Amino acid sequence: MRSSPAKRAVPLSALACLLAVTTVAPAAPVAPVASAAPRATGARAVGLAAAAGKKESALDAVPRRGVLRVCTTGDYLPFTHRDPRTGSYRGVDIDMARHLARSLDARPRYVATTWVTLVDDLSEGRCDIAMGGISITLRRARAVSFSLPTRTDGKTPLVRCADRDRYRTLRQIDRPGTTVVVNPGGTNEEFARAHIKRATLKVHPDNTTIFDEIIAGRADVMMTDAGETRYQAKIHPELCAVHPDKPFTFSEKAYALPRGDAEFTAYVDQWVHLATHDGTYRGYEDAWMNQR
Repeated sequence: MRSSPAKRAVPLSALACLLAVTTVAPAAPVAPVASAAPRATGARAVGLAAAAGKKESALDAVPRRGVLRVCTTGDYLPFTHRDPRTGSYRGVDIDMARHLARSLDARPRYVATTWVTLVDDLSEGRCDIAMGGISITLRRARAVSFSLPTRTDGKTPLVRCADRDRYRTLRQIDRPGTTVVVNPGGTNEEFARAHIKRATLKVHPDNTTIFDEIIAGRADVMMTDAGETRYQAKIHPELCAVHPDKPFTFSEKAYALPRGDAEFTAYVDQWVHLATHDGTYRGYEDAWMNQR
């Protein structure tokens, strides 16, 4: 039986309304598909880190600028010495600074500092690393990081050779009538002030001329690291190192680095490990200790 026109109108009208609603209704949002974007590396990674507020590691900054900034006192042979006439630096750790800079595709730039200001200069960003016979101490380790050690050392006396049997122990040294000379601001002064109570303690501001005080008789003893006493005894025949193989204390020398830069510290540690096992450090030290 055929439907009448009136009966067909109702479903056609309903269909028209449904199509109209479907046309104007907004499409449901489609969830985005995660894309496997390539990881940023190299200079782009550095730029993104800087944009995100992350401090750039010296491991990236040094090769980028082509300069390794090295804080050094310049007054502690055989490790670091600044020529007052030319301003040039030399020493075991100056050789090591050049070696480290080359490994980073950079050149060293030496930043003058003192034993009093060394930690602050490094902490406040004036240099990337501090080098030059620096002893590891817990006080310093609260403010800076240290690399793996390059050598062991310890405090021992340096005296006129005629007096080497008179000043073998701290008890013999710390007596009235004895003058102990010391340079300010470092572990030498810390040790002397901790152990000298009866002898006269004389602070001499220039660590490059302090040994002349003993030679001239204006002081009797300097207690410093065994490595320095050996070196000074070689270049000053009047002076003798007293039991440098059995110093009063144990210490280690290393390179100081800013706290918080784990990437650069790890790199320097690896570099020190290699240099102290492949003969690099020993070669530089032997060249200095054997010269006259």
